[in-house]
Amino acid sequence: MFTNETIAFIGAGSMAEAMVAGLLKNEIVASDQIIVTNKSNSERRNELQQKYGVVVTDDLNFAVKEASILILAIKPKDVTLVTAKLRGKLDKKQVVMSVLAGISTRFLEEELEMEVPVIRVMPNTSSMIGESATAITGGKYVAMPHIILAKKLLSAIGHVFVIAEDEMDVFTGVAGSGPAYFYKLIEHLQKAACDGGLNPDLAKDIAVQTIVGAAKMLAEPNTEAAVLRENITSPNGTTEAGLKALEAAGGCTAIEAAVKGAAHRSKELRTQFEAVTVR
Repeated sequence: MFTNETIAFIGAGSMAEAMVAGLLKNEIVASDQIIVTNKSNSERRNELQQKYGVVVTDDLNFAVKEASILILAIKPKDVTLVTAKLRGKLDKKQVVMSVLAGISTRFLEEELEMEVPVIRVMPNTSSMIGESATAITGGKYVAMPHIILAKKLLSAIGHVFVIAEDEMDVFTGVAGSGPAYFYKLIEHLQKAACDGGLNPDLAKDIAVQTIVGAAKMLAEPNTEAAVLRENITSPNGTTEAGLKALEAAGGCTAIEAAVKGAAHRSKELRTQFEAVTVR
């Protein structure tokens, strides 16, 4: 447990709640070490206070003054409004973490106009159940102790990967948008099962368990997806027939196209928002 850190969430949406829940469940910090603030939704603040016992406030200055770690969990469109209020009120001992999609560390550093450590965080929706694939990348003023701190905190919502900032777009394509690809796959597995005569609830249970089992197999040490696939693909068997049909329908290349499409859109949005050349 971190005993000397106070974490302030600027924003009280679903991602902030997921992180709060994970931090408390894993006993990373105590509830009185967490401050949650938002602009005007007192009902939401009170909901989080009653549910988790955290400190809530509508006073951003109080949150900034008390916190050693500030987590920006607002909507990206509101970022300049918040950075304007933070400008000149931070010190170099504080760490700013941002879960804002498409907002680079350089942009935040320039907006804050201070040499404050900024860490960009990209979780995915599985953070709600503590199974996020979360990427982090450090800005210009981030040192290794800051990265270690971020990894310890964010491990509360899943697995953490340290990557370069120019890899964030492809990470978004794989992990940020990735859950949606699997949900779409489940939809079609379920539909095919129903078309074959299974009732919808049973079809869903079978499809979900199939995905869960395959994921757990892949998570075992020294396993490769290609090897596992080959192990269950007998010549002229049912799996081979299914894979050939998948290939013929373009399913394999479609998966790669989905990742590339999401990554491209992530880069495009970042460029449009920040109005700078993306390197």
